[in-house]
Amino acid sequence: MNYREHITIDPRIRSGKPCIRGTRITVTDVFDYLGGGMTIPEVLEDFPDLTADDIQACFAFAADRDRRMNVVPYEAAL
Repeated sequence: MNYREHITIDPRIRSGKPCIRGTRITVTDVFDYLGGGMTIPEVLEDFPDLTADDIQACFAFAADRDRRMNVVPYEAAL
């Protein structure tokens, strides 16, 4: 999935946080709802502007961001 078709970053919207295209819903918002116990169908029901592909794009975005993180080796962190 090309998450760039669903996720935008615009400094004028939500202070530049990654958002679902065409909404003010951030990737973090989606993960907060899911992490708080909501299911994907519940999120989609509460936010009719979102699609299942939008939520999948949040996961793809997070995975890509995680791959790009600088990881400090355990030995160097001691």
